[in-house]
Amino acid sequence: MEKAIFLDKDGTLIKDVPYNVDPARIKCYPDIFPALRLLQKRGYKLVVISNQSGIAKRYFTVADLEIAFSELRDQLKTEHIILDGIYYCPHSDVTAEPQCDCRKPLPGLLFKAADDLHIDLKKSWMIGDILNDVAAGRAAGCHTILVDRNKRERLDDRISNPKFTPDFVLDDFTELNQLIALKNKHYEGYEIK
Repeated sequence: MEKAIFLDKDGTLIKDVPYNVDPARIKCYPDIFPALRLLQKRGYKLVVISNQSGIAKRYFTVADLEIAFSELRDQLKTEHIILDGIYYCPHSDVTAEPQCDCRKPLPGLLFKAADDLHIDLKKSWMIGDILNDVAAGRAAGCHTILVDRNKRERLDDRISNPKFTPDFVLDDFTELNQLIALKNKHYEGYEIK
């Protein structure tokens, strides 16, 4: 079984521009590159897990979204980072789509990715910028990190609810590798540098 880093897209990897599928407006945060390169070198699969309700709301098409994901892949590839998978929920919300089990905070996309890519969820991490990302990761049995770049989510009252409480809160990706290595060293033998 493999281990993975599940990554939210908007607000985590790229600047959050609501419902954006314009490739020219997709800008990766620079601090993600060294962190993701090292995690990939350490054997983690990198998998994007994203809510994309703009499809259900008819703001954009699946084809438009695929172009945006292609731009994200290209920006990462330029930095020698390869995504192992991209999984997204096209539904607007669970009440409008009662059969949906994939919209975060539900863990359906993580379970699907784990099944497809042979991932051990207990050795994996969900990283996102909102508490719904954390809840999806926790429900799937992953370790969780809230990357709260704007320091807003940590003020959300839900953070005290165990369902939404992240294992760690970071301001950005700069300390990510050391944190994961420290957490995992007891069974993976990482050196902390």
